[in-house]
Parts: sequence; C-alpha cells; structure tokens
Amino acid sequence: MEEITPRLQRLMSKAYAPYSHYPVAAIVKGESGRLFEGVNVENASYALARCAEQGAVSRMVAEGDRKILEVWVMTQDGGTPCGGCRQILAEFAKPETLVHCLSADGQEFTHTLGELLPHAFRLEP
Repeated sequence: MEEITPRLQRLMSKAYAPYSHYPVAAIVKGESGRLFEGVNVENASYALARCAEQGAVSRMVAEGDRKILEVWVMTQDGGTPCGGCRQILAEFAKPETLVHCLSADGQEFTHTLGELLPHAFRLEP
C-alpha cells in the first residue's frame, strides 16, 4: 500500500481554500480496508464550505463502508479535525479509533477519537 504521507501531501495540493488559505486533506480507512480521500472545499457563502473529513466519510459511505478503522488528517500545522468533523467521525468510528494529525513538514500527532471528542453525541447509550 502506498505510504500515507505523500498521498496526503498530493491531496492537500488539491484542496480548494481561497478564503482561509488553510488546505486540509483527509483519509479514512473503512472496514473493508480501503482508503477514502477528501479535501476541504470552501465557498463564498461560508456555511456551505465542506471539510476534508466530511468528504472522505461521504465517499466511504457512498462506496458501501459503514465503519471507520483509522483516520489521517494533514494541515499546514498538524491541526486536529474541527468539532463538527469529530462528531461526524464519531458516527462511524469507536472512541478508541486512532486519528493521526500530520503537519505539512512531517510532524505527526496521534490521538484517539475519544480524546478529541470525549462526550460525543450518540443515539444509543
């Protein structure tokens, strides 16, 4: 399998971030073992912008997977997923799912989803 970091770097260069100038790339690993990619897509109407994690999860669901096994996100500075994306990830991943946050210069910070979103909203107890 292709190494994740160069794949994220290529993806990040495809992000559409003319307003924030903060490109983001994400890859989620589905239960099938396949990797699903996403990039952030901004919009002049800010509320219509979409995060990279949302795109990757949407693609995973469209392809038939319903569980996330692992997540990688790349930003310029190694930022973590926003609160909304943490909740979207929690819909399909367990609290112990690893979320790797990589910076463009190669630093990696790994967290569990439960650390990033300790009180996720869930319909089931």
